[in-house]
Amino acid sequence: MKMRHILSRLLRYLRRSLPLLILALLLAAASVILQILVPKRIGDAIDTIVGPGDVAFGALWGFLRTAGIFVLISAVSSWLMTLLLNRVCFRTVRDIRNDAINHITRLPLSYLDSRSNGEIVSRVITDVDQVADGLLLGFAQFFTGILTILGTLTLMFLTNVKIALVVMLLTPLSLFVARFIASRTFKLFREQSLARSAQTSLIDELVGQQKVVQAYSYESRAAESFDECDEKLCDCALKATFFSSLTNPCTRFVNSTVYAACTLVGSFAVIGGSLSVGMLTTMLAYAGQYAKPFNEISGVVTELQNALACAARIFELLDEPLPAVQEEGPDLPESLRGDISFTHVAFSYVKDRPLITDMNISVRAGSRIAIVGPTGCGKTTLINLLMRFYEIDSGTVTFDGIPLPDIPKSYLRRNIGMVLQDTWLSDGTIRDNIAMGRPEATDDEIKAAAKAAHAHSFIRRLPDGYDTVLGEHGGGLSAGQRQLLCIARVMLCLPPILILDEATSSIDTRTEWKIQDAFQVMMKGRTSFIVAHRLSTIKNADLILVMKDGNVIEQGTHDTLMSGDTFYRSLYLAGTAQ
Repeated sequence: MKMRHILSRLLRYLRRSLPLLILALLLAAASVILQILVPKRIGDAIDTIVGPGDVAFGALWGFLRTAGIFVLISAVSSWLMTLLLNRVCFRTVRDIRNDAINHITRLPLSYLDSRSNGEIVSRVITDVDQVADGLLLGFAQFFTGILTILGTLTLMFLTNVKIALVVMLLTPLSLFVARFIASRTFKLFREQSLARSAQTSLIDELVGQQKVVQAYSYESRAAESFDECDEKLCDCALKATFFSSLTNPCTRFVNSTVYAACTLVGSFAVIGGSLSVGMLTTMLAYAGQYAKPFNEISGVVTELQNALACAARIFELLDEPLPAVQEEGPDLPESLRGDISFTHVAFSYVKDRPLITDMNISVRAGSRIAIVGPTGCGKTTLINLLMRFYEIDSGTVTFDGIPLPDIPKSYLRRNIGMVLQDTWLSDGTIRDNIAMGRPEATDDEIKAAAKAAHAHSFIRRLPDGYDTVLGEHGGGLSAGQRQLLCIARVMLCLPPILILDEATSSIDTRTEWKIQDAFQVMMKGRTSFIVAHRLSTIKNADLILVMKDGNVIEQGTHDTLMSGDTFYRSLYLAGTAQ
């Protein structure tokens, strides 16, 4: 992505705060103009000193008083400008983060599964912060710098053409030096951003799995991995900072040379009588003011290189294609019955590594389907295809005779309830977590769902009951309690299709039997897919799908599959023998 394209996209975000930006720029212009007028007043004040005892004090104090007023108003204008630019920049950051989060929530799972959480978090948090710093510094110094250059140059030409030409011709050399260095630092800042992302990803992984790290005495190796990652970031940061820091001393050397040349030419002009001492003082002050923005702009260029490198990573995320949004048509029924058909379905996560090659399944509405097989056989993949988390490569999947691509995802997922082995709870109250699928549910309905899931008793023992605020990922609750809340969430919605993927894996045996009874009631009249490793729990299923290597190799009832020399029979006997 080219820098020009990145900058134009950032300007589009800034356009949303255009009135504040215009006001800030007007204040910046006022501040710069007043700062430029101060040296002229100081020079006029010096020229009131004619000789020993010959000073026009009235005019002197008048010039100094005017200069003081200009300085005060300029300082206030500069402060207000900074305040407004802060507001503009952080509004822009807020908008970028909102767009990023909204985009992430709609991205297909294939994108999220292929990237670490830490990398995505780094783009949304750290990279956006870097963009904010670059924008704030850029607008505060770039605009005022340009105005200062134009203003001082104009006044210098009006005062003395020779000195103005010396300053004008030599000072831009510092800008060319800065541009030469900056053009070579963009790549280094991008490498720094990538290294920072890898470090954030590693920290996220280690902190999230701290129990596993300590349980397996992995602390020293984890520290080594972090040291290696940190060393790489340090190396990238040092290189980027070193090359970018060459800008300022190089431009200062050029500017010091310009100042010396200006002083030499001005001194000869004073001796020749074409310039007063006060005007020479003014011209030297203007030379310093004219040169200063070049130093600041060189620093701004360095910061902008970093900001644009980070912005490129953010826009890469925002440019990831989203699946098409389908509107719910009037011809769709209020809810699905649950007749599901897979015909010659093929699917693979990686295109050159086939997983499912020719899957054919026919499920009647209201039936209970168990999915069994060894680890990695494709059970979760089948669930992902049912939920349309992934799109099939070929073949046909229909719900009640409607092809899956014609069913809007929002409508499909409203008709399917999932309870997974991995629980997911958000920051919020227990009430909020149970009512996630039905925010409009009443307290009585939420409590009834919790009772059906056998979660009401432990909720009632919590300090604030249903108003107890959960920590990150349900912190403060046991794994079994978290799973009961997820079961209660589905029991509140009661959709026509259910998916139970090891839904009771973290629950004690006594509670599990109670939950199984509740499931029997809940599954009555509903199409239910049950993924289970304990085959004794799915003997009463209407249809058992036996999967191996991504394909359904056997299907039938428990009695049918046990009657022959089947793969299911070997799985079942192996489970009961343990």
